[in-house]
Amino acid sequence: MHRHFEDQLDELKERMLFMGSLVEKAIHMSLDGLNHRDEGQATRVIVDMEPQINELHLELDDRALQLLALQQPMAVDLRFITSTIKINSDLERMGDQAVNVAQRALSMVAQPVLEPVIDIPRMADITQTMVKDALDAFVRRDTELARQVVLRDDEVDSYRDLIFRELIAHMIKDPRHILQALDLILVSRSLERIADHATNIAEDVIYMVLGRDIRHHAEQKVLVKNE
Repeated sequence: MHRHFEDQLDELKERMLFMGSLVEKAIHMSLDGLNHRDEGQATRVIVDMEPQINELHLELDDRALQLLALQQPMAVDLRFITSTIKINSDLERMGDQAVNVAQRALSMVAQPVLEPVIDIPRMADITQTMVKDALDAFVRRDTELARQVVLRDDEVDSYRDLIFRELIAHMIKDPRHILQALDLILVSRSLERIADHATNIAEDVIYMVLGRDIRHHAEQKVLVKNE
């Protein structure tokens, strides 16, 4: 019976990793569609990727809930399963934000090209790195890598604020770019939310491995920074 339970945990982890890879791909494709004005890439995220992510989201929840109900896990195994449920939810929401970026990319295809906003690609790079590192931390049970993800969230928030001010200045300078500037503001907002979800995953990894819940506790996040 114990061997069967371990096999089920391994299967849950493998499916979770597949979910993570799908979400990473959706984020990358949506940003590629945005950067290259590639209507095909953006459309694939909405038409092909989102349904796969949603279906897998339901499957993973079902697997995890069955393990909780039938196996009544304890201690580390219980933390792993409950963390998996929360991480699964964050991944699904990342997929939703990738769809939002793809929709903005489609909106921008027919608009005049705005002068490059340097900070959006930088913000996108940081956000994608946070997602990758959060998932790697989950796979390796690496609390140090998870801590680094948590600490980068403020950097993404700073870029969001900077981009907002930069795009407002563009709209004032040239009203012809208002629609595209608004689309880019929404893109920065989606990137910030993706980074928030990556931070949530990193916090869940710390809880899963150490049994420490650092959510909503600024003093504990300072300790994370200084450890």
